[in-house]
Amino acid sequence: MSWLSSLKSVFSPAQEVKEEEIQQVLQQYLLPNSNHALKDRISQINVQGRVLQITINTYPEEADHLQQIHDDLAESLEKCGIQELNMHVIQQKTAHAEKSAGCGHNHAQGESCASSSKTEKTNLPPVMDATATTPPEADPNNPPIAKAAPQQRDVPKHPRIQNVILVSSGKGGVGKSTTTVNLALALQQLGLKVGVLDADIYGPSIPTMLGNAGKTPMIEAENFVPLDAYGLAVLSIGHLTGDNNTPVAWRGPKATGALMQLFNQTLWPDLDVLVIDMPPGTGDIQLTLAQRIPVTGAVIVTTPQNVALMDATKGIELFNRVQIPVMGVIENMSTHICSNCGFEEQIFGTGGGDKLSQQYHIPLLGRLPLDASIRENADAGQPSVLVGDAAAESYLAIAEKIAAQLIQSDKDKNRIF
Repeated sequence: MSWLSSLKSVFSPAQEVKEEEIQQVLQQYLLPNSNHALKDRISQINVQGRVLQITINTYPEEADHLQQIHDDLAESLEKCGIQELNMHVIQQKTAHAEKSAGCGHNHAQGESCASSSKTEKTNLPPVMDATATTPPEADPNNPPIAKAAPQQRDVPKHPRIQNVILVSSGKGGVGKSTTTVNLALALQQLGLKVGVLDADIYGPSIPTMLGNAGKTPMIEAENFVPLDAYGLAVLSIGHLTGDNNTPVAWRGPKATGALMQLFNQTLWPDLDVLVIDMPPGTGDIQLTLAQRIPVTGAVIVTTPQNVALMDATKGIELFNRVQIPVMGVIENMSTHICSNCGFEEQIFGTGGGDKLSQQYHIPLLGRLPLDASIRENADAGQPSVLVGDAAAESYLAIAEKIAAQLIQSDKDKNRIF
């Protein structure tokens, strides 16, 4: 059965999806830098609701165009009512010349009927190696990885940003955003030029904590102009939604695309450090950032609680696997001192930061107290470092340790500012 017949037989679209227009897009699309038609490469297709899944055959020399194919098709299919395109790639091992313009539907797996081909790129799914060694029962929706994902050392440096630091946790609710804004302000007090990028697409809180919620950036030459907050260059998806009530109900590809747009299509000034507030978890945004944004290092925020440590451990493991150095761990909500009687209590347990530090041989950058003033000041858009509350000195001490690591890692210069 041809893919076109398959499409008609399994087509179960949403009302907004236009079947005939989808067929036209797939039949008329030509592969980049060639005259070969995509329709000759399609081996499987399925539509469920407003999600289209497609499997295509490619060859190694087509690697540089995989992302373009995905993006071109996604843009064209969006006009047909498709909200999400999942493109799976079966990579043939050797390149062959195209035998004829119309061949290809009945070839055995691994034989060639096409020209140039592509391997996996940034946000595309893994490439499946279509050789005799591939088990016949292999699931095309869960293909084995045949090529390593892009690595940090291959990501070009941003022309105006010297260092990128990720503030991450693996878990929500541990004070990651509060740490981000205070760390950025503390690094600024050390004399560095600092920016803040809010990568928590689904739950942006940086605008509130820096006192510029409701403000929107200017557009200059089709680029965002970052907002100023206490001398920091700041940008968040929260600055683009208009208010605090609008949900960002996007699927993974659109969310990661928004992150890359905020990073690449923003007129960042010359910065010594860009601090990125990461979303919780180890999903699409974390992987996309690791593969497409040059990162100097990551800072892990956790509470002493065992549940938080479990998720922080996953975050550290992810950064280790994508070659992003972990600069250290910050233990937040470490201890609480009663404002009435002065009694000190470890509400979330003890020794969590020390445990991570010893397990992964990374520095314990500091401990932060559980204090109502930290929360009150952050909610008011006046972070601790600005107002000098109970945690200000701790944030400054942590910033000094991070700045020292940046200087140490800079092998070509004696200073980073």
